Amino acid sequence: MRALALCAGFFLLSACHSPPPAPISQRPPPPSEKIDYHLVSQGETLFAIAWRYEKDVDKLARANGLRPPYTIYRGQRLTLDTTRIPPPRYTSVAPKPAPVSSSKTSTKTKVVEVPPKTPVKVTRPPPKSTASLPSNWNWQWPTEGRVTKTYNSDPLFKGIDIQSLPGQAVMAAAPGIVVYSGEGLRGYGRLVIVKHSEVYLSAYAHCRTLLVQEGQVLKTGQKIAEVGGDPANNKRLYFEIRKDGKPVNPLAYLPKR
Repeated sequence: MRALALCAGFFLLSACHSPPPAPISQRPPPPSEKIDYHLVSQGETLFAIAWRYEKDVDKLARANGLRPPYTIYRGQRLTLDTTRIPPPRYTSVAPKPAPVSSSKTSTKTKVVEVPPKTPVKVTRPPPKSTASLPSNWNWQWPTEGRVTKTYNSDPLFKGIDIQSLPGQAVMAAAPGIVVYSGEGLRGYGRLVIVKHSEVYLSAYAHCRTLLVQEGQVLKTGQKIAEVGGDPANNKRLYFEIRKDGKPVNPLAYLPKR
């Protein structure tokens, strides 16, 4: 009996000293949930939404039946599935009244009134074609400084950090058209997005001052902003290059230093 009591005490003591469960912070997060649609908020533009979800803006517009100037509305639901692009939507037009006959009779046309929607800021798209831009060009560095953080597979970091000086000029890395200039994308601060062709875009984030407007045509090396908009590090510029809407490694395109 004494041996049984000792064994029971041993097991009870072992149970009391068993290791606690791992804290929540050390547990693997659940798999991310696929997002199939986006609800438009006040002040958003189609280019900003396309950039946020790494979509080609033209395909996103076609998938939602949008035509230039890509007007979107607060509360509008946009599909993010650009793999299935529906045929063009045609707006129905009420028939014109029939001409008055010799008997002085006429046909009345019933008009259906559609409640007006409150438009969000209209995206000013670039020209349908970038044919006016140089067809042959080379990438240039957007500002002076050393690279302190490089591109990786982290979905929250798809570009490079360039450590520069507050107020240093931010320049267009290639000829292009400004398709976004503002601070409506969370995590980018004051941001400029430039379209260089039907394939390539570049982005210049956390700027102190923006010096260009949407729709403006740029030359390589033209000053578009100034470094210094990140409160945590006012010496850095965040720079991205995207190909067909997807981020690519900028160091594979920029000239070697």
